[in-house]
Amino acid sequence: MRKNVPIVGFIIGLVLPIVGFAIVYFMWFKGRELSSLLNMLSHDHKTASKVLTLSLLINLVPFLYFNTKRLDFAMRGVVIATMLYAVLDVLIMFVW
Repeated sequence: MRKNVPIVGFIIGLVLPIVGFAIVYFMWFKGRELSSLLNMLSHDHKTASKVLTLSLLINLVPFLYFNTKRLDFAMRGVVIATMLYAVLDVLIMFVW
């Protein structure tokens, strides 16, 4: 399997923010149940935007890895996935 294809970076860029959300959940919302946190995030859009933004920071790891290894197409996939999440973040913050 080739690593220097955009779909690999895109899939990594889509999956890693879910891991980032788990990290934010365990560090920031220790005592809360997941269902109450999701309920709170559905009503408080400002906090939801902050959590999504913090979850997106984990995409820096594969971006920097692909950049140092000169895997430009995979890096492009990570950037596209991050931009899609950023559009979702702007929609959460200002539209919904």
